[in-house]
Amino acid sequence: MTFVVTENCIKCKYTDCVEVCPVDCFHEGPNFLVIDPDECIDCAICVPECPAEAIFEEDELPEDQLQFIRINAELAPLWPVITAMKDPPEDAEEWDGVADKLQFLDRSS
Repeated sequence: MTFVVTENCIKCKYTDCVEVCPVDCFHEGPNFLVIDPDECIDCAICVPECPAEAIFEEDELPEDQLQFIRINAELAPLWPVITAMKDPPEDAEEWDGVADKLQFLDRSS
């Protein structure tokens, strides 16, 4: 199994999780992070570090978040690896917990 970044990361993009990842499996897009499923070693260290509670084990994904398995796998090869924590977007707190954010996912590299 792998871990998956889900919808609540969109436009929040907190990067606390990348600092603790022992294998550098996080990739950064313009307004979202993804986990490379081929690199993730299922250590779960990132889960408690995510302020937005947007990271789940693949087997524990809420049903409405299952599409993020595919989204993480598709975007990881397109986006650069991120290994250091950065400041979140200025409006991250406003977006944390907002529903139906998939429409705002910026897939550009």
